[in-house]
Amino acid sequence: MDKNKSIDGLTTRRAKISAANTKPSKKTTTKKPVTRTTAKKSTTRPSSTRATTIRKPATKKPSTTTRTTTKKPATRKTTTAKRPVVTTKPAPRPTTPTISQKPTPQSSAEDFLQPIQAFDFDEQTGELKAADPSELTNQSKKAKKMHKKPISKKRKIIIGIILFIVLLLIGGVVWFILWGNDIIAKITGGQGNIFDLFTENYVELKTDENGRTNILAFGTSGYNMAGDEGNGTHDGAQLTDSIMVISLDQKTGDVAMLSLPRDLKASPTCTATGKINEIYWCNNMAGDDEKSGAEALSDEVGNILGLDFHYYAHLNWGSLIQIVDTLGGINITLDEDISDYGWTGAVFKAGETYTINGDQALGLARARHGTASGDFTRGASQQKILIGIKDKVFEKKLSLTDILSLASTLGDNLRTNFSIDEMKSLAHLTYDFDFNNIRQVSLIEPEKLMTTGTINGISYVLPVGGNGNFSSIRSYVAKMFSGDPKKYEDPTIVILNAAGASDSANNEKLELEKDGYPTIYVDDVPANGEYEGEYIIYARTEEKPGTKKLLEEKYHTTAKSLEELPASIDTTCDFVIIVNKTDS
Repeated sequence: MDKNKSIDGLTTRRAKISAANTKPSKKTTTKKPVTRTTAKKSTTRPSSTRATTIRKPATKKPSTTTRTTTKKPATRKTTTAKRPVVTTKPAPRPTTPTISQKPTPQSSAEDFLQPIQAFDFDEQTGELKAADPSELTNQSKKAKKMHKKPISKKRKIIIGIILFIVLLLIGGVVWFILWGNDIIAKITGGQGNIFDLFTENYVELKTDENGRTNILAFGTSGYNMAGDEGNGTHDGAQLTDSIMVISLDQKTGDVAMLSLPRDLKASPTCTATGKINEIYWCNNMAGDDEKSGAEALSDEVGNILGLDFHYYAHLNWGSLIQIVDTLGGINITLDEDISDYGWTGAVFKAGETYTINGDQALGLARARHGTASGDFTRGASQQKILIGIKDKVFEKKLSLTDILSLASTLGDNLRTNFSIDEMKSLAHLTYDFDFNNIRQVSLIEPEKLMTTGTINGISYVLPVGGNGNFSSIRSYVAKMFSGDPKKYEDPTIVILNAAGASDSANNEKLELEKDGYPTIYVDDVPANGEYEGEYIIYARTEEKPGTKKLLEEKYHTTAKSLEELPASIDTTCDFVIIVNKTDS
């Protein structure tokens, strides 16, 4: 471009500046105050997208000076100022102006519309200079801040609600962890925490020489574990109103239950009475040593029955109301009539199924008057209640509220020495247990192993062999708590030969006797008939499932029911085996 060519009326100014630069410069120049008027052509500055910053030289101007720029050569009008003379330094001679611009890559139409470089115009020298990027950045930030929309009131409310929900969830999780840890610590005696519930860590339960796990379950009558009942505390709140043994086989799924009467004469206790229901209280009078009381009772019961106890569970019977009501009631069917009108109000007929609530369940658990066997009846009723609770838990789909309610109730009313992993293992094993065939072992039927008597004017329950003689009880319990159903079910079997004169039935009898079956008879079928298969088994009772399972496994067949037994076969034996083959 021709430098002498006018660009926006700047030629005159450049000529003027060039002439001024030819004069000798002096360090200081004294001038009279001047008023300068310059006519200037109206121009429009670039928009903010092409930001241009005008920088003026740092010189002091008299307040009376004005400047007007026109296309004609500049003319000066001088007026006399009232202010004193001002001495200024002339601006330094500018160096050769340079315009720095970043290389522009091959751009699209969109890039063409965007600014690439911004410039400043120096009025003193009349040169174009690149703008300071930091000033552009600051201006951009200020512009964004000015155009930032304020948060609306509705948005503030929504954010507040979200924060409240998040805090509520966090608080709920913290509460659940603390609450769960407290319950587990109470139940297990500090053996685990709530996080252990979410791990699949199962351990094998402890067993005796017969492969059975023995649990002592006992209950006290207070409305809490400290023995409070109602608005006060009574002397018998920590006496064990129920003493129950639960024995289970982890491999076969067999479960047996046995109850001891609370008036059973025991070893000397801390009182002159010496009944078994005092043992726990004598070793935990202050209510703060659960372990000592439970272990002392376990030792005494183990000595009477000849058992080793691996675990204990102490339940407050007062919590029975809450447990049963949370489940919506339970169903029970008793084996004998109960008419306890004057005490607990429990009135039931044998063989009938009742749906009872929490209050009725607690009354039944305590009823011993108006019964045929007193404390023995009460123990059998308590077993029925536990079975009813088990059935309802398996039947009812518990809601989260029900689960939390039960957990809270049990946390305040249950104490055990199970670790959390052992409790999970026990719960896991329930799928293999035959709960429909829980064996209720009695010490008075069919064998009468206990009786009542008086010592020093005090009524007791005593073994039939005499005070302190528990040998017959131990022998019976060893058989009933054996791991072999052939022993505790004591089945009777008749083997019928359907192959004419063959001696196959006698041979089968010898084989079964070797296997330990106690009572076996042999005979021929009353009349020859058509029988499918070499062995046909009929089960005349459903009360001996262990033996039934063993016979089915031995002969590789499924036992038929009593209804399928031919009418010509008349027997009272528990099982009928027809051998339909000849010996080779």
